[in-house]
Amino acid sequence: MAKIKSGNNSTKKETVIEQAAFLFKTKGYPAASMRELAIALGVEAPSLYNYIGSKSELLQTICFNVASEFSVNLGRVENSLEATIAKVESIIRFHIQTMLSRFNEVYVANHEWKHLEEPYFSEFLHFRRDYEKRLVILIEAGIEKKEIKNLHPYVTVLTILSAVRGLEFWHGHKKNVTAQELENDMVNHLLHGIVK
Repeated sequence: MAKIKSGNNSTKKETVIEQAAFLFKTKGYPAASMRELAIALGVEAPSLYNYIGSKSELLQTICFNVASEFSVNLGRVENSLEATIAKVESIIRFHIQTMLSRFNEVYVANHEWKHLEEPYFSEFLHFRRDYEKRLVILIEAGIEKKEIKNLHPYVTVLTILSAVRGLEFWHGHKKNVTAQELENDMVNHLLHGIVK
C-alpha cells in the first residue's frame, strides 16, 4: 500500500488537509468523498484514517485553522502600539497574504463552513461575528482619533473583507499583475481610494 508523501515543509497530516482543501474548493464539500481524497493522495482510503477521523473532521480542521490564524493575527495587531491606520493596513496585508498563500483553505473557510456540523457550525458562526465586531471596534477607534474618515464602521469593515475576498477572481484569471503589486495596490485603494 502506498504511503502519503509529505510536502517539503509539511507533515503527512498537513498534506492530507491541504489536499482536502483543494478537493472541497474544487467540488464543494458535499460532493467530495474520502475515496476521491485517497485517490488524489495516491493511497488506499483506509490509510487516511491514520491522520484524520472523518470528512467532517477535515472540514472542521480547515475552518478552525484558518479562523485561529486570523484571530491570533488580529490579537497581535490589537495589542500593538501602532497608530490605528497602521493596524488596519497590517490586517489588510495579512488577509491578502493569507488569501494568496493559502487560497484553498481560506476559500473553504469562506464558503464551505456552512456544512459544519453542530456544535462547530455555531462556534464558527460566533467566531465570524466576533471577528467582524473586533474590526468594527478598531475602525471606530480610528474614526475617534481622526485617522479614518467618519464613515459607517460596519460598512468600512464589509468593504475591506469583500475586497479581499475578491481575490478569488484573481486566482481564477491571474492577470498580468504580481502578488506584490496586487497587495500594494489593494492596500492603497482600500486606505486612500481611487480619486486623485
